[in-house]
Amino acid sequence: MENPYAGRKVWFFTGSQDLYGPEVLQQVEEQARQVVADLNASDEIPFEIEWRPTLKDRVAIQRAMVEANADESVVGVICWMHTFSPAKMWILGLDALAKPMLHLHTQANEALPWDTIDMDFMNLNQAAHGDREFGYIVSRLGKQRKIVVGHASHADVQHKVAVWARAATGWAELRTMKLARFGDNMRNVAVTEGDKTEAEHKLGVSINTWGVNEVVAAVEAVSDADVDALVATYEDLYDVAPELRKGGDRHESLRYGARQEIAMRGFLESVGAKGFTDTFEDLGGLRQLPGLAVQRLMADGYGFGAEGDWKTAILVRLAKVMGYGLPGGASLMEDYTYELTPGKQKILGAHMLEVCPSLTTSKPTLEIHPLGIGDREDPVRLVFNTDPGEAIVVAMSDLRDRFRLTANVVDVVEPDQPLPNLPVARAVWEPRPNLSTSAECWITAGAAHHTVMSTAAGLEHFEDFSDMADIELALIDENTTTRGFAAELRYTAAVRKFTDGLR
Repeated sequence: MENPYAGRKVWFFTGSQDLYGPEVLQQVEEQARQVVADLNASDEIPFEIEWRPTLKDRVAIQRAMVEANADESVVGVICWMHTFSPAKMWILGLDALAKPMLHLHTQANEALPWDTIDMDFMNLNQAAHGDREFGYIVSRLGKQRKIVVGHASHADVQHKVAVWARAATGWAELRTMKLARFGDNMRNVAVTEGDKTEAEHKLGVSINTWGVNEVVAAVEAVSDADVDALVATYEDLYDVAPELRKGGDRHESLRYGARQEIAMRGFLESVGAKGFTDTFEDLGGLRQLPGLAVQRLMADGYGFGAEGDWKTAILVRLAKVMGYGLPGGASLMEDYTYELTPGKQKILGAHMLEVCPSLTTSKPTLEIHPLGIGDREDPVRLVFNTDPGEAIVVAMSDLRDRFRLTANVVDVVEPDQPLPNLPVARAVWEPRPNLSTSAECWITAGAAHHTVMSTAAGLEHFEDFSDMADIELALIDENTTTRGFAAELRYTAAVRKFTDGLR
């Protein structure tokens, strides 16, 4: 996957005023630079935080925010009021800012020098009340922001800043994302439908359709030499079934799967799309429902949604960006069936073909099996179990007047027994707090059966993103009760209806 953080940055703004004179302002600059250096020393923060000159008046503040908006490399800004910065100076600048903001409530010194503190020290180190003045005006203006409190050298502070930076990058990526739909949605399915115009307004993603036979033409144009090279890569990376290897009686099926991957990758690159959908009901002249091709494109960072589900394709791309470089991965997932034995309740998730191999550190097998739907040739696909560990599954639903994200924190576990007759990639998980509460709340929320499962980007990333995007996040975790969850949904619905027109 191409590094989504390359060339990205966050600007660091320090607030002060001319009242203090040049000597104090020089100290403000030096200490602000040190705060930035402390943050940049963290291995967690995925790119540079760039110090910017101290802001001391309303004209400079507004100009700085407008410049941040205009600079495509800037995904967000961090603000810190080192001294007392009268908040009325920030009104026009905050009103102009269109990118995510983090309010860092910190100070230059970690420990107080108790025996030497004098009024000069007090006048210089005023963030304890300067940031409160700033917080007031941000709240009065109704401006969304992330608030992080603590010394910039502390690991917990750096972690929160890093999570926010990843979410801000995901937000920036969606603002320029193109999504290609090959064909339309699966017929008669409700949850994969939605308002694509509102999605572009709310998230920035441009969602458009191309005829599937444009992909067919691209498949037919792939050269044999390119297919040879990709098939050799398959044999290096995967445990390829004997019948699919060169000389095997199903080798041509593997070559066709390779043609699909080459063609789809080239097509997506040609239209600048970072996500896509297809559906088994609209395959045109394709001989196979793409399985292996989709799995490998997801592994390279593309978002994907099955049956025309563009909302899940967006979430997969978002999780790929936010989780880039972290252990784990992200994939389209679907709740398929349950283990309901008392004390052993869990969910078996999969899809027809398309689960991303980024969810495993094991070597997948590359197999071919019949597919009972789609009326095409048997498709090739990678088969594996998802690695055990903590994960999150997230769905997006269109509720007519708004979008809702529903998230469940889960624990991926090993299957109770081998699955020799299940010829697809899969994940087995125990939802928190338990299966019955999780499923009841999920259904109450109207959450989709398609999700993104992420083992890299976690709950914190999706929480920060939902705040930036101003999208409702309904959370199911170890603290959830069905009664409390239903009450929260009612409360949130009322608040959204009352406040959406006021933003």
